[in-house]
Amino acid sequence: MSSRDVDSVAAGSASRDRASAGGVLSPQFRWTSIGMCLLITLAAFEALAVTTIMPAVSRELDGAALYAFAFAGPLAVSVVGMVSAGAWADRGNPRTALIGSVVLFTIGLLVAGTAPSMGIFVAGRLIHGLGGGALTVVLYVIVARVYPPRLHPRIFAGFAAAWVIPSLIGPFIAGVLAETVGWRWVFLGVVVLTALAMLMVVPVMHGVLEAPAEPAPFRPARLLWAALLAAAVLALTLAAETTGPVQWIVPVLAAALAAFAIRPLVPTGTLVARRGLPSVILLRAIVAGTFFASEVYVPLIMVTEYGLSAAVAGLALTAAGLTWSGASWVQGHFPRITNRTASWLGALGLTIALAALIALAVWHLNPFVAVIAWAFAGAGMGILYPRLGVLTLEYSTSDDQGFNSSALSISDATGSAVALAATAIVFAALREAGGAWPFVGAFAVSAVLCGLAWVIGPRLLRR
Repeated sequence: MSSRDVDSVAAGSASRDRASAGGVLSPQFRWTSIGMCLLITLAAFEALAVTTIMPAVSRELDGAALYAFAFAGPLAVSVVGMVSAGAWADRGNPRTALIGSVVLFTIGLLVAGTAPSMGIFVAGRLIHGLGGGALTVVLYVIVARVYPPRLHPRIFAGFAAAWVIPSLIGPFIAGVLAETVGWRWVFLGVVVLTALAMLMVVPVMHGVLEAPAEPAPFRPARLLWAALLAAAVLALTLAAETTGPVQWIVPVLAAALAAFAIRPLVPTGTLVARRGLPSVILLRAIVAGTFFASEVYVPLIMVTEYGLSAAVAGLALTAAGLTWSGASWVQGHFPRITNRTASWLGALGLTIALAALIALAVWHLNPFVAVIAWAFAGAGMGILYPRLGVLTLEYSTSDDQGFNSSALSISDATGSAVALAATAIVFAALREAGGAWPFVGAFAVSAVLCGLAWVIGPRLLRR
């Protein structure tokens, strides 16, 4: 970076520090904060709603064979959106990237909401995943460009708090819609609300974002690596529904290809857990995979093994959303919770949750054990998840904010998709055993990932 860029960044940071005395809701930041949190609220509602209604969608569209793919597929293609958005943001104002990502997000919702078959439904989910991945990166870059570093924990806590209302009412409303007017309105209703949110956000952001003095060069090779990574993860997920040797050979080859393709998309040393930023990125992949791969099966076990309605099964997601938001608020307002402590607390919450879920499946305990267990998982994620976002920005400069933000989101999506594929393979392999054993196997895979979180957590900080 040139001395002119250093002076510009320093002056901009000093100006933002003076203007931010009132926090993220001070006049300078108020509508930007509200607008971004509103978009996250809608994305949160959609994410929680899809997990709640997928048993109903699968039943109506005869899509049991694509159940796991409907979750892992969007995560896989979101990597392409993340890389594109990161490059776009590094080269200029991310406002246009925000508009493009929301347009794709909306088109995906429309296709999924009107799908006559499971194949078209999954296609809509893939388009939605592409836009959602780009949206995640754009919001991170906006935080880095607009807010001073001391407000980063607060705005990330605000992002987590944006899950509160969706967590309170989202799963229940989605379940009720699925049982009354139909699950399609879960998608179509979000389309209308997203359009309203953009009418609020885009005019307010005009002129508020700074573009780099020297835009980063465009690297088309990164898009090719992202496409290769997405293809490998998609192949890994589809292998879950095959039989015979292919069910085990394809995942091994696909996992090796994914590890090869992701290396240029993340900081050097990520796959070997090098101290500092690489371990931050890797831990994000591990905890995201642990949480989201398990969450898919929480409503499913409550519906299929206990005969509960989708609305009741959604209570587990509500509990996790509430504890996630509460724990995130705590970590953002109590600086004495160090990064190392946050990593331990996050791993502990996930460990308690998975131990309880395995016990639930083995001994057929009261189904509300799943609600309590998933509340612990949400609390662990609330403590750790936003802290990893803060650390990523702390380890970044103005020249690589887009790359590091996209790397964080890529690791998030890739870790979740790979973990979903692994749990789906084990779930399918144990299906013939009957009973709840497929769920035991899926939760056990997540427990192994959780063990890795304990190992990598202490490596978040540089020596």
